[in-house]
Amino acid sequence: MQGSNALDNYDPKKAEKSLRMLLNDKSNEFQELAHGIGYPTSNKEWESIILNFCLDFSDCFKAWSSKDNSSDHMQVHKCNTMMRQIGLGKSNMTEVTHLENIAYRIAEDFKAIYKRIE
Repeated sequence: MQGSNALDNYDPKKAEKSLRMLLNDKSNEFQELAHGIGYPTSNKEWESIILNFCLDFSDCFKAWSSKDNSSDHMQVHKCNTMMRQIGLGKSNMTEVTHLENIAYRIAEDFKAIYKRIE
């Protein structure tokens, strides 16, 4: 888990194409999430880093919501760290939930696009 990259689970060419297609509709959400978690959008390939964050967040949601999924200690720590990153500096739960929803939606939309690409 430590140092893992969620995008490693996807074919690189299909993932890149899926990301580009997703950015056509969700570029504002990528920027809003990057700003919300304090990640600069001036870095090279920042969109891939944000997508990876979103895919990890989606995995965290599965771990939190599934009764069948027993999470290891590293996954629990990673998820708590992500929640801390999302919540840092926010003044209320509405702001936190908004960013969580963006992260989850980006991940789910990416997976749907990825599945449709031949």
